[in-house]
Amino acid sequence: QAQLVESGGGLVQAGGSLRLSCTASGGTFSSDDMGWYRQAPGKERELVAAIATITWNGGNTYYQSSVKGRFTSSRNNAKNTVYLQMNHMRPEDTAIYYCVRDTPLSPSTYIPPASEWGQGTQVTVSS
Repeated sequence: QAQLVESGGGLVQAGGSLRLSCTASGGTFSSDDMGWYRQAPGKERELVAAIATITWNGGNTYYQSSVKGRFTSSRNNAKNTVYLQMNHMRPEDTAIYYCVRDTPLSPSTYIPPASEWGQGTQVTVSS
């Protein structure tokens, strides 16, 4: 069974940086569009960033407007790993961040099934 394991979350001051990593086991990582969702307390989950397969979609990326210019997603297919580099972080970035396989490449009513989600990693930005 395919699994996704996130790491790299933690506590950071406003203006600081964190890098999240998500390593996939099983499945066909290089053929999967990958994404990062987040959910803050009392808020709906939202698609923050997505990165397409290189083979089929040229590695295209999507970023939510609130993180554009601050967050960067990348992938290393040889390591079955996708990354989310978060710079100039803000308190409103505080949330649980989830790595997701087979994600849409833009906001959509489609939500990947639970089997395609990692366990999540907490990110807290202090003011």
